[in-house]
Amino acid sequence: MAYAALAEPHRREILDLLRERQRSVGELVERLRLSQPGVSKHLRVLRDARLVDVRPEAQRRIYQVRPEPLAEVDAWLEPYRQLFAGHLDALERHLDQTKEQKS
Repeated sequence: MAYAALAEPHRREILDLLRERQRSVGELVERLRLSQPGVSKHLRVLRDARLVDVRPEAQRRIYQVRPEPLAEVDAWLEPYRQLFAGHLDALERHLDQTKEQKS
């Protein structure tokens, strides 16, 4: 469920903002320039995916990132990072060889 929630760019932007610090819905609305109902829908999806926690504070709702599900996503991505790093290493070797051939 976390993967589907992370697929939407506004949700990733919300997580980026919450990574900096806890925020209220109003702060997120202001920063994202989205409607309050729109932000609330995105937060509901993130909450259902267990990517954020919410706590009441007087009249406001304060959201924060839950790191555990993101650690699971990170672990799943690790083999792909290694694949990507291998391609970068090959590119670096190719560029070094091209540079040597021109010298």
